[in-house]
Amino acid sequence: MTADILFSKPFHAPREMENLARVVQGDHAHGDGDFTRSATRRLTDITGVPAALLTTSGSHALELASRLLDLGPGDEVILPSFTFPSAANAIALTGATCVFVDVDLRYGNIDPQQVAEAITPRTKAISVVSYGGVAVDFESIGRIAEEHGLAIIEDNAHGLGGEYRGRQLGTFGVVAIQSFHDTKNVHSGEGGAILINDPSMLERAEIVREKGTNRARFLRGQVDKYTWVDVGSSYLMSEYNAAVLDSQLESFDHIQSRRHAIWNSYADRLPAWAEAERVRLMDVPDDRRHPAHLFFLQAPDHDYQVALLAHLRSQGVVGTFHYIPLDSAPAGLRFGRRLRELTSSQSFSERLVRLPLWADMSDEQVDRVIAAVTSFHR
Repeated sequence: MTADILFSKPFHAPREMENLARVVQGDHAHGDGDFTRSATRRLTDITGVPAALLTTSGSHALELASRLLDLGPGDEVILPSFTFPSAANAIALTGATCVFVDVDLRYGNIDPQQVAEAITPRTKAISVVSYGGVAVDFESIGRIAEEHGLAIIEDNAHGLGGEYRGRQLGTFGVVAIQSFHDTKNVHSGEGGAILINDPSMLERAEIVREKGTNRARFLRGQVDKYTWVDVGSSYLMSEYNAAVLDSQLESFDHIQSRRHAIWNSYADRLPAWAEAERVRLMDVPDDRRHPAHLFFLQAPDHDYQVALLAHLRSQGVVGTFHYIPLDSAPAGLRFGRRLRELTSSQSFSERLVRLPLWADMSDEQVDRVIAAVTSFHR
């Protein structure tokens, strides 16, 4: 019996086991060791950011970002309703209010016009995610943020290696975050990073990440002992995870090359079927470069989405939908608000179908996915 084609499968880089053996056999496992330093250098080389700190998850990196911006009760942060709950959790945990706005129907990215409409005297930041690694309209968002003196939190969980007008994603927010969950292009099982684009925030980021202590300064010999100096938590990635991440980042070009080849196969071989079925395929504007994090299509309606996913499953192909809009979720109603009914987020969510995409997919598996998709007709 032919095995199902999974939606996602973590890539295993060549030096992972060698790196892990070095940690197991060594005397430093808790973090900020050789592999943490090496992986951090690789990450800053890829993104071009001034500084980065590895964290236990992308969710923790978002929480760290909220701490650095001193969010608290009475503050508001604008974010898209169509995003992962971690973006909202990081705001709600501080006591600040999530203000949900709509996304555009083509890319699933935050709508700048609604961002502008949502600003109040309590607004402190705008949190944005480049869905699927296709960049947000950073020109418009940046202009709005500058005009109102707002910080941009750039959730770059999908965007490592992506670009907006020749500039790397991860460099547009005052802080940005990465996720290294095993569904991402580059992973460490669980893991993340905060990218620091304002160097003045780095020392405090180190403190908050290291349980609110100035331990980083102590290890550099800048103080003779370390102590509790701020509110923080234990956001430090272990050396075991960093060992895997370092090998993954070392293989970044290979991973990206293979993922782009798969993405291009879908983009090149599905248009005739999509046009006949009135399905919109994922596309990328000319001024943006995507990292082949995912490939999605938008069904004409929700019934079509459900039927197509069921058909793919019957053909041994695991496709899936994605986020349920946060503004109508139980926690969204409790910890956030919206200006109006967010119809675009709901429509995008109810019509979205994501296809399998992982670096080790064989050409035969890609062919099977395409055959399964194109054999569906309403």
